[in-house]
Amino acid sequence: MYRVFEALDELVAIVEEARGVPMTAGCVVPRGDVLELLDDVRDAIPGELDDAQDVLDHRDKLVSDARTGAEKTISSANAEATSTVENAREEADRLLADAKAHADRMVAEATAHAESLVADATARADATVADGEREYEDLVERARAEAQRLTDSGNAAYERSVADGVAEQERLVSQTEVVTAAHAESARVIDAAHAESDRLRSECDLYVDSKLAEFEELLSGTLRSVGRGRQQLRTGTGVPNYDADFSAPRGESRSRY
Repeated sequence: MYRVFEALDELVAIVEEARGVPMTAGCVVPRGDVLELLDDVRDAIPGELDDAQDVLDHRDKLVSDARTGAEKTISSANAEATSTVENAREEADRLLADAKAHADRMVAEATAHAESLVADATARADATVADGEREYEDLVERARAEAQRLTDSGNAAYERSVADGVAEQERLVSQTEVVTAAHAESARVIDAAHAESDRLRSECDLYVDSKLAEFEELLSGTLRSVGRGRQQLRTGTGVPNYDADFSAPRGESRSRY
């Protein structure tokens, strides 16, 4: 490469020192010296420059080949990306379907469990109401029997008192000297019999009223328990315990009778 620059410097010196042609911008140079220097330049130029020229000559072909390869690579990448997106979409659809199926199963199980709880609560409430009705009928029957017994007892006592009064009246009437006293005693005995009958009837009414008040309290407790159970079922706070609500009152009512 040094010889190339040296030969070029000599060529420049020859041209600068050449004799000019009058009336023109040209000059006269020694042909042999110039050609010799040009041969030296040609010989001194390395072969890599010729190879570089070949590369430049084939530049368009190389660029075209590179562009074609790049397009193929981009096309392959796009196809792979499309395939990956499709696979991801299919996987997402499958996962979504599985999640929906699982959610449907959970909803069905929860619905079945809630229906079972409602059915159980309804059965317990029906059983509680049936027990209350049976206890009510038993209370009413006992109250009627007790009222009838007290009424019969009062009637019998009244009849005995009236009979005693009539007998005493007849006995006193038969005695002339004590007729006035007999009438008074007879009236007193009859009044006492009426008073005793009224007292027995009042006691019978109080007994029946107290038994009906106890049954009213039992029915009120039953209705409160059923309402509380329905509220717990609607709010999902738990399963009502009807046995705990009514076991104590039932035991008390049975122990009284």
